[in-house]
Amino acid sequence: MSSQFTGLLSSIPQTLRDELIESLNQVERNFKENRWEPSELNGGKLCEVVYSILKGYVENSFPASASKPANMVDACKSLERSPSSFPRSIRIQIPRMLTALYEIRNNRGVGHIGGDINPNHMDAVCVLQISKWVVSELIRVFHGISTQEASRAVDALSDRELTLIWKINGKSRVLNNSLSMLDKTLVLLYGSPSGIGEAELISSIEHSNPSIYRRDILRKAHSKRLLEYDASAKIATISPLGSRYVEANILA
Repeated sequence: MSSQFTGLLSSIPQTLRDELIESLNQVERNFKENRWEPSELNGGKLCEVVYSILKGYVENSFPASASKPANMVDACKSLERSPSSFPRSIRIQIPRMLTALYEIRNNRGVGHIGGDINPNHMDAVCVLQISKWVVSELIRVFHGISTQEASRAVDALSDRELTLIWKINGKSRVLNNSLSMLDKTLVLLYGSPSGIGEAELISSIEHSNPSIYRRDILRKAHSKRLLEYDASAKIATISPLGSRYVEANILA
């Protein structure tokens, strides 16, 4: 998990935090690789982790690690009987989302009527969006931030690893050498939406002249709003426009 966002869930034991983010990352990785059914199964794992967190929070005693309740639906319904002093999201809204997510995990993918439409992709989209909503809501409740801020945090926590990026000995290499220095920079930033330091970018793409790289790549891309370049902190962060550029012109 990105250390920048560890504090967002600091009241949850680290083992549960790690399981939560890993299960979300698994959902996203499988979705991006078109492995719809594994994505749904990993959605079930996320349900188990989130339920363990909610139950631990309500009982003021977190488990050492996540476990699967004997009956997920009944277990989620039991959370609705928690004292009203707990946030409604903890008692009702997240548990009901978990019930829907677990239903897709258990009772979709077999016995579909008619063979014209394969629902796996549709189901996986639902699993992905519910999973991200649930994690965002946990962050919002536990850290006391707005829905928009929580959503941005989840986007940054999410694993956006790309097959274009090879990580070796603490460095990241863009494997398509035909890309321009700008495109390599944007690919690296797309894979790390919380931002990358200027020196790390220069090292990763092996640009020979930092001042020219700063002038011709970072500052020009900043002016085009492809990225945000903080000159004082020397950190670059991809913008929504930059992300769309990568998806449309490089990943596509």
